[in-house]
Amino acid sequence: MLFLSEANVLDLFPMETALKSIEASFIAQGNGAPNHPRRRIFLPHVSLHYMAAALPREGWLGMKIYTVSREKLRFIVLLYEAERGELLAMIEADHLGRIRTGAASGVATNYLGRPEASTVGVIGSGRQARTQLQAVSRVRPVKSARVFSRNEKRRETFCREMSEQLGIEVKPVASAEAAARFGEILITATTSSEPVLLGSWLKPGAHVNAIGANMPNRREVDDELLQRAAVIAVDSLEQAQMESGDLIQGFTNNPERWKQVAELQEIITGRRPGRQSPDEITLFKSAGIALWDVAAASVIYKRALELGRGKEIQLSEDIP
Repeated sequence: MLFLSEANVLDLFPMETALKSIEASFIAQGNGAPNHPRRRIFLPHVSLHYMAAALPREGWLGMKIYTVSREKLRFIVLLYEAERGELLAMIEADHLGRIRTGAASGVATNYLGRPEASTVGVIGSGRQARTQLQAVSRVRPVKSARVFSRNEKRRETFCREMSEQLGIEVKPVASAEAAARFGEILITATTSSEPVLLGSWLKPGAHVNAIGANMPNRREVDDELLQRAAVIAVDSLEQAQMESGDLIQGFTNNPERWKQVAELQEIITGRRPGRQSPDEITLFKSAGIALWDVAAASVIYKRALELGRGKEIQLSEDIP
């Protein structure tokens, strides 16, 4: 088995590679690749989360498992060979998760955002927000971004560092509304339990990537945004109905709206329409699925073998 660290992941999985890998995973999903939604165990001071998927045509099988406590989050992805079930790699997956989530929003923006969109509004300035902005800047001609988060010092640091990294103008603003009214592409990456992005703030033609709320009691967008959205896409309909609080709460009084929600893979593979006009508002509600983790892990593992990276760990031989 090969053990790959967070440093290995950063070295082996750049955003350009991630965008291609995650788009391919959506196509595999459309072709029937198995994906099991997240399951959770809650204890008084820690929670355990796990999710699994397979890419049988490519020969991969795997799962992500992680714990959340007051101290930190600890992520691991296990990658198996799909023919014999051999454990190939154990990969530290904090960076993997952020990169693959950002890449998924990049793919969604590429299929749903206006081609000429060049301004981005970001709500949230944590670790996930960084890869979100990085990804959308790879698929659209982004020139400038405006960022709001509750922590003034952190948002200023975020803007300075992302300006240097991406070579674009990234400036802090004093409110979520200011960020929203600025952007043709909007990103919400928060842990909020109440909407931080209101539909009344959006420009015609805006595209929204809402990635922060993945529990039924949390939401980042309000009912008006859901009403204005001509296209609502999710990564997995099954998982969205379990944990996407934005939609669960927003559709409480009209459950028939779930029938209008598309999986992004359906749009990518042409089974359902995406944006139909420049003025339509589109929403990608991301919760994060195991297929992305398996796809990312397979790319990282293959690249590690090519370059001789990681640490080999000898597992016990089979017991006769």
